[in-house]
Amino acid sequence: MEVSMTLWVLTIVGLAALIGIDFLIGRKPHEVSIKEAGIWTVVWIVLAGLFGLGLFLFGGGQPAGEFFAGYITEKSLSVDNLFIFVLIMTKFAVPALYQRRVLLIGVLIALVLRAVFIAAGAAIVTSFSWVFYLFGAFLIWTAWKLVQEARADDEGEEEFEENRLLKAAERRFGVADRYHGTKLWIRQNGKRIMTPMLVVMLAIGTTDILFALDSIPAIFGLTQDPYIVFTANAFALMGLRQLYFLLGGLLKKLVHLSYGLSVILGFIGVKLVLHALHESGVPVPEISIPVSLGVICAVLVVTTVTSLMASRKQAAVAAGTGSESAEKKESVDV
Repeated sequence: MEVSMTLWVLTIVGLAALIGIDFLIGRKPHEVSIKEAGIWTVVWIVLAGLFGLGLFLFGGGQPAGEFFAGYITEKSLSVDNLFIFVLIMTKFAVPALYQRRVLLIGVLIALVLRAVFIAAGAAIVTSFSWVFYLFGAFLIWTAWKLVQEARADDEGEEEFEENRLLKAAERRFGVADRYHGTKLWIRQNGKRIMTPMLVVMLAIGTTDILFALDSIPAIFGLTQDPYIVFTANAFALMGLRQLYFLLGGLLKKLVHLSYGLSVILGFIGVKLVLHALHESGVPVPEISIPVSLGVICAVLVVTTVTSLMASRKQAAVAAGTGSESAEKKESVDV
């Protein structure tokens, strides 16, 4: 799809306006209610749907299909980020009043960093068609690694570890021992130091780089249009904060999410390899966007259903174990 510089500018200005409105509405620190999170989740999904409809009306079915496939893929992969967000919020003991602001700035940092990744990826894809072999192999390897990590997580609790960039910033500037409202910097003993608020924002923003390493190649497996790649990422990330508050404890019930995501990444990896072979002149079938969209949606539905069933079964077993323990204790007391 041909995208003019004017359209790029209008899109970025439009996103900036939406982000500004979101920031102004939530400028006063407050605890986000389920109702507020639900409303904003619907708003961002509707906006993404309207954007996709606009692509369909002005660009045709191909760009619209690529956008929706990319958006759903990025959204599902971004949900996996929420587990890390929970770990980060817990590690830094972020007060509930400030969590919305932390996520907003953290996600904005992540969006800027992803834009850099997308620009680099688009340049590489345009210049070297063989890179699809690397992307495909990397996604298949990531899918396998995700399964291995999911099995390991079943055996123990995961903990957040600060990355090297974050540790370097803390050593260079120092960190205050407590939160100072929404301030990012304070002066202590004549020295300007960071507050925990800034540290946790940087933690969320820079940690997303690790997720971008698989999500960016994944969406390039669905479309090579930088405009669609960027907008799908933008809508997926900007709606991520509301999901954090909306899903809450439901995240722990999505016990099969990592397996579902591994299937999606593996599927897109195979799609990329087939595309690379096709570009090299090998007569192999290519997977169409409608098929990709159907597979992705089906995997997410099955994963969600089986996760909820497994969680319910685990809860029932735990309840039964608890009642047996109570009965044994009662008999001993008697």
